[in-house]
Amino acid sequence: MKDARSGGAPTVLRVVLGKRLQDLREKAGLSYEDAGRALDVTHATIRRMEKAEVGLKIPYVEKLLQTYGVTEPRDVDGFLTLAREANQPGWWHRFRDVLPEWFSAFVSLEGEANVIRAYEPHYVPGLLQTERYARAVLRAGLPNAPEEEIDRLVDLRAERQRLLTRQDAPLLWVVMDETVLRRPIGQDSSIMREQIDRLMEATGMPQVRLQVMPFSAGPHPAMYGPFHIFRFPIRELPDVVYSESLIGAVYIDQRDDVSTFLEALDRMCAQAAPAHTTRALLGGIRKEI
Repeated sequence: MKDARSGGAPTVLRVVLGKRLQDLREKAGLSYEDAGRALDVTHATIRRMEKAEVGLKIPYVEKLLQTYGVTEPRDVDGFLTLAREANQPGWWHRFRDVLPEWFSAFVSLEGEANVIRAYEPHYVPGLLQTERYARAVLRAGLPNAPEEEIDRLVDLRAERQRLLTRQDAPLLWVVMDETVLRRPIGQDSSIMREQIDRLMEATGMPQVRLQVMPFSAGPHPAMYGPFHIFRFPIRELPDVVYSESLIGAVYIDQRDDVSTFLEALDRMCAQAAPAHTTRALLGGIRKEI
């Protein structure tokens, strides 16, 4: 998709509509330049609309549909309704005072995916963190942030976790390094005991699959850093890889690049301890804390 260190992060629906506009243009046999002339804008504007890098102006969408030969009132009305929805801020918009723009795309992808796969070498994934663990992790990452900001970010994380209790909750499949469970978080050891209890509970959830990569497994294909892979039940959306750094994130949806991450994660799942042994492994580590 794009490097998301700056600029507006696209919502999932905006990405879908951008791809549908691209399909309509190509089926009509029109170029970016042809579509741009219809709107009296540059070809770059059309390209950015299709790549979900800008909002969808309703008059522009109406004109493009007409240009592409979409004239059936029901089809036009349906597309415009979706375009208006795509321009509406997501629920996370109310956290915009603390939510980095580059991470808002992650929350949108997370909320629409039907499969979320991840490798995490440092921390328990946000969807499975307890309140105290989340607070300690956020404080470590934002040592100079005021307490009010940390409170807001903890609340945001709690809102995201509602995803796992939805009727249509996605499959969450995570491979965690043993380091995640061995590294003390917070000054009170009860924080880690509580967090491991939460992970043990999660192993009993039908939509959650946890695997641990033990130290004894040796090197593996993803030792360079954490990443997420999102898969969607929407035909227009390819798998998307999310990789984060200290200053932003990169979203990748090119098939060959995504395949590299998928292959690495598949190899890691085969190399990690089987999911059915995770609860016992967690229990053993908890006794040591």
